[in-house]
Amino acid sequence: MELIKPDIGLLFWMILSFSIVLFVLIKYAWKPILKAIKVRERSIAKSLKAAQKAKEEMAKIEFGNEKITALAKLERENILKEAKEAKNQIIEEAKETAKQEAQKILEEARQSVFKEKEEAMHEIKNQIAQLSVGIAEKLLREHLSDGTKQKQLISQIVKNIELN
Repeated sequence: MELIKPDIGLLFWMILSFSIVLFVLIKYAWKPILKAIKVRERSIAKSLKAAQKAKEEMAKIEFGNEKITALAKLERENILKEAKEAKNQIIEEAKETAKQEAQKILEEARQSVFKEKEEAMHEIKNQIAQLSVGIAEKLLREHLSDGTKQKQLISQIVKNIELN
């Protein structure tokens, strides 16, 4: 219970020691603490002013950025438009070139087919002629194998020659 109800002596010494500590703090610590607080207050005020100035500059820069962004968008649209036109032109040129190449290839194919047809017809005629000569030769050998038949054929040729 002594702690809850202190003695007068204890109370006196507590007040005395508190007063001494308070005096020492006021004499030696209070002025530097107040000075440090004022310095801190000034630096905070200066920082707030700098922040406000930075905010205003950021607003100006943001406005400039909006202009730059708008110009960049316009330029991008122009570039895209030009690229689209160039693409369309290239596609048209490629189509025209492809048409010309296709026509050229078709014409060459037609000429090639015609030439091959002519060569095939010529070759077929040659083969027919060779086969005809071979067949005629075989028939003549078979037909003229007999000596009397040869003599008859020669006399018939001679008669035809005289008539002409």
